[in-house]
Amino acid sequence: MNHFQLKNNELFCEEISIKNLAEKWGTPLYIYSHSTLCHHFRTFDSAFQGYPHLICFSVKANSNLAILRTFIKEGGGGDVVSGGEVFRCLKAGIDPKKIVYSGVGKTKPEIDFALKTGILMFNIESTQELNLINQQAKSLNTKAPVSFRINPDIDPKTHPYISTGLKKNKFGIDISQALNKYKLAQSLKNIEIVGISCHIGSQITETAPFVESLRKVKGLIKRLKEEAVIIRFLDIGGGLGITYDKETPPHPSEYAQAILREIRDEDITLVLEPGRVIVGNAGILVAKVLYTKSSSEKNFIIVDAGMNDLIRPSLYDAYQEVIPVKISSAKKYRADIVGPICESGDFLARDRLLPEPQNGDLLSVMSAGAYGFVMSSNYNSRPRPAEVLVAGKRSYLIRQRESYKKLIRGEKIPGFLMPE
Repeated sequence: MNHFQLKNNELFCEEISIKNLAEKWGTPLYIYSHSTLCHHFRTFDSAFQGYPHLICFSVKANSNLAILRTFIKEGGGGDVVSGGEVFRCLKAGIDPKKIVYSGVGKTKPEIDFALKTGILMFNIESTQELNLINQQAKSLNTKAPVSFRINPDIDPKTHPYISTGLKKNKFGIDISQALNKYKLAQSLKNIEIVGISCHIGSQITETAPFVESLRKVKGLIKRLKEEAVIIRFLDIGGGLGITYDKETPPHPSEYAQAILREIRDEDITLVLEPGRVIVGNAGILVAKVLYTKSSSEKNFIIVDAGMNDLIRPSLYDAYQEVIPVKISSAKKYRADIVGPICESGDFLARDRLLPEPQNGDLLSVMSAGAYGFVMSSNYNSRPRPAEVLVAGKRSYLIRQRESYKKLIRGEKIPGFLMPE
């Protein structure tokens, strides 16, 4: 469910027309529905009602402070993968004891920052990382709460670039080596073992891979208990998919039932890290048609948003539904929707059947709330777009559009290159 609906053949976000928002804030423009964000969070959270759990939103999916703050007010925490994301969580007001730090490349300054912050736990990805965290905790005269991210060698049946639970992936520790890693952690004076973690990928559209990985992890928990290693938190990551095109992912309640059937008898707190499933369909990217043209092979609709604004189609060949903001009776034709970036891979959609647009018409790229703005760039020296949050009849600018001046912030020409 989302709150982007057609009213009299015009697209609205909650109670405001997208056309009015584009006129007020310009394009390209990211727009998020506050009602959708809250509804999705509550739906996911309530699916686990009755079992001890903590929802740590996957900050990498959408790190805007207003989005994070929305989930904090719903009782959520944050799953982070960098010191910058820890910083964002703190600025948004997240309780440090609701922050889980994942990621394979934690640096000394990032580890120190997280230790001083007092996060819930680090998800350890390697022996060298474990030793470094122990060393840094010792230097700060503290103990580091840790879990190990286990790689169960499960095929999540998703795009290979967003699969994380196979042996060939860079993430986690081989489950066959996990027991020895926990024993090593037991021997380290500045390490406190608190949990176990397993995240197998993103945009997963069936429950079977989650259940299969969970069963493997349960077997490891049993062996750990026999070695007097007590696990308080079971972090099963995120990864539940959404509908972009014809996918039929399970409802969060179906997903929760499958998980809880496996762990209901475990004396453990469940940590969940949903991202896309909460924010994906809560946001759109609005672009303006600049030109149309045709070659002997194709029709092209050239818009003012490109791969620097939304890279998923170019990076993953991902499908994003594109609909006119105002439905017209113009004759439909088939075209590629492309941006202004000087790359042949710069497209938002290919071979789409749409009413032939006029210059100045608006198109909405749907399901752009996750991995949209967060993956944007300044390629071709293009300022990144503005972001707006809609709540009922009001809209709020939650990120200013970048200016040309901001494009060169931090840059400096050395003196020897300056004119005499």
